Amino acid sequence: MKLRKVTAASATIFALALTATACGGNNSTGGDSGSDGGKTITVGIKFDQPGLGQKTPQGYAGFDVDVATYVAKKLGYNADQIEWKEAKSADRETMLQRGDVDFIAATYSITPERQEKVDFAGPYLLAHQDVLVRADDNKIKSPKDLNNAKLCSVTGSTSAQNVKEKLAPKAQLQPYPTYSACLPGLQNGAVDALTTDDSILAGYAAQSQFKGKFKLGGFKLTNENYGIGVKKGSDLKADVNKALEAMVADGAWQKAVDKNLGPANYKNEPAPKIGDIKS
Repeated sequence: MKLRKVTAASATIFALALTATACGGNNSTGGDSGSDGGKTITVGIKFDQPGLGQKTPQGYAGFDVDVATYVAKKLGYNADQIEWKEAKSADRETMLQRGDVDFIAATYSITPERQEKVDFAGPYLLAHQDVLVRADDNKIKSPKDLNNAKLCSVTGSTSAQNVKEKLAPKAQLQPYPTYSACLPGLQNGAVDALTTDDSILAGYAAQSQFKGKFKLGGFKLTNENYGIGVKKGSDLKADVNKALEAMVADGAWQKAVDKNLGPANYKNEPAPKIGDIKS
């Protein structure tokens, strides 16, 4: 008789434990539960863009990382509650649509084509296509001076091709696998210029090994409105916009620009107003 009582009590305890475990999975107020039971938020960034989004031995660094960390804080998440995921350019819409990330801050230009698939908060930075040249090069003063110049062309990028087709038809495109690979070539004279967004160029030029060796042309060839991507129809958009406005208002936005891009003498545009997309 006593054995039956113990068995029944054990079964009751086991059932209660199962119930507690099931309930415990839903005690997060947002994001997924972390290994310690706390809430987390998943954010997509670039892992290979110095000054903007870069994975380093010490962690993650760059302007986009600082913006994302600030936004996450306003949403109720501390830095140690952020799970960072690499958001390659070709994967960003899919990552948001599948719910792999909560939002993406990864030099993500707002375009009509992308707005059909995802929503954007922001913009939070107005960048421009520009060129990077050697600091002592005074020959390239305007886009037309790129005629007959050796222009780094990165596989998969249209920036150099756009310059050749629209501004400098005699530019000599020199193929390189990545922007990082272009920099030594620019430094030793194998190429005369590198072109992509000025913010990206400033990030590369701000690296300690390149400080003072390059300069931006300041040509402002295009407008690139960087936004924070969220899933289509997500309520998160409004909260992210409020966070971005707060970051500008309290001065944290400008501090982040100066810290990450200032060493390249990057002349940033004023922080754009939410919803003000420059064509």
